[in-house]
Amino acid sequence: MDKHKIFISSVQKEFKEERAALRDFITRDPLCRRYFDVFLFEDIPARDRNPNSVYLEEVRNCDVYVCLLGNEYGAQDAQGISSMEREFLEATKQGKTRLLFIKADNDQDRHRKTVELIKKAGGEMIRRRFSNVTELVTQVYAAFVQYLEDEGILQTVPFDASVCRGAAFSDIDETYVENFLETARAERKFPLPQSTSAKKLFTHLNLLTNDKISNAAILLFCRKPQKFRPLICAEVKCMHFHTTEVRKPIPSYQIYKGTLFEQVDEAVDFVLGKLDRSVTPGKTGIASDVAYEIPKMVIREAIVNAIAHRDYTSNAGVQVMLFADRLEVWNPGALPAGMTMKSLRTAHSSVPHNPLISEPLFWARYIERAGTGTLDMIALCRQAGIPEPQFEQRGGQFVLTIRRKKAARQRARAQVEAQEAQVGPKSGPSRDQVKILHKCKQESKISELMKIASRTNRTKFRDQVLTTLMEAGLLEMTFPDKPRSSKQKYRLTQRGAEYLKRQGKGK
Repeated sequence: MDKHKIFISSVQKEFKEERAALRDFITRDPLCRRYFDVFLFEDIPARDRNPNSVYLEEVRNCDVYVCLLGNEYGAQDAQGISSMEREFLEATKQGKTRLLFIKADNDQDRHRKTVELIKKAGGEMIRRRFSNVTELVTQVYAAFVQYLEDEGILQTVPFDASVCRGAAFSDIDETYVENFLETARAERKFPLPQSTSAKKLFTHLNLLTNDKISNAAILLFCRKPQKFRPLICAEVKCMHFHTTEVRKPIPSYQIYKGTLFEQVDEAVDFVLGKLDRSVTPGKTGIASDVAYEIPKMVIREAIVNAIAHRDYTSNAGVQVMLFADRLEVWNPGALPAGMTMKSLRTAHSSVPHNPLISEPLFWARYIERAGTGTLDMIALCRQAGIPEPQFEQRGGQFVLTIRRKKAARQRARAQVEAQEAQVGPKSGPSRDQVKILHKCKQESKISELMKIASRTNRTKFRDQVLTTLMEAGLLEMTFPDKPRSSKQKYRLTQRGAEYLKRQGKGK
């Protein structure tokens, strides 16, 4: 990320202490040093250039111009204008963000031209007064925060209420609006008619900020929310593993984007499609009732909570991982202040992390607003004969874990064992891979193995050929804890030897 350049203008001798204090503060403060670089003429070595030209060049290159005015005006050129005022005029000409800070309140002691400059600047920009270094630093910091907010870099309002920069009503899908109105009216008796326009709907749901479209509106009703930079990571990654741990290759892996409504529906369907289920005749005798090993409403509640309450400022997305023995749902963020993991197991108030997102989800009956979601999950798990959900915080991630039924775990284990018995890729190792296995009866370097396959790209060879053989259990590293070691070699495993023997090529 490119930092924003700060130019500090003043009579140097008069503001020696203040200039040094600002430089130290900007370079040490965690927020300022992340977003700003500061230019002070006294910090650079002597140059074979006119100082005035250097000043003006730096003004033209800066993003924020900070001017400190006191009593002195500074040395004047042939036209009777000081370097300080030249810098001010250049910043004005270039349309820079200008911040003016005036020392003391007594104009009687000021140079006449300094007073004139204060009056001139006062008609064009906000000016702030200070009496000491501490006051100056405090006011400069506040001004920098305001600048970052105006630029859309810092969010001081909730993320869902923040304006989505670059978004317009043309990005809103009217079909999504119509579907929401139909659903909300049917499920919750939503008060607006079916014919309500998107703008009127957004106004009613507080999805507009200063008549501009908010992040929440885009996430809920935009055709492609992820095309906007703040929302790129607004997605759900769904993975299915036949084992009890993360292991490659992943048998089933999907990334769901689109609106939050779509993400919930697709992620729920992904999990349901992998679970054991039983079908019984319906009460009417026509339809059938489907019961899943993990109740559908538990899965839906877990996923919709992760999507509704996640921290959308994080680059991490929601992850839904189905293992042989459990379902895990991860979302970036933490519990609201004052709420604990223990309180999730008792009656508690609803404190949505993203209230403007939660409101439409409520009207469409995706969530409730009574703080009963976790209690409902606990009760439904008990009824289904599976352990209660587990809630925990792992670093910056909130994790919900739901255990699968014993029968499902046993079947998954048997499936894995059967798959592992069939060593190698489904189609069998390629001819080159078989040659590599033979070579690795003796420990061999990657360069030796690349020659066998006529490969020149070390990284691709490692990822596409060697990793496949290692994941199949046919090959292993001599230094598994140091995969990039210059001394790294590869050797045949016992399973690999058995495989070659079965192929009649192990002699």
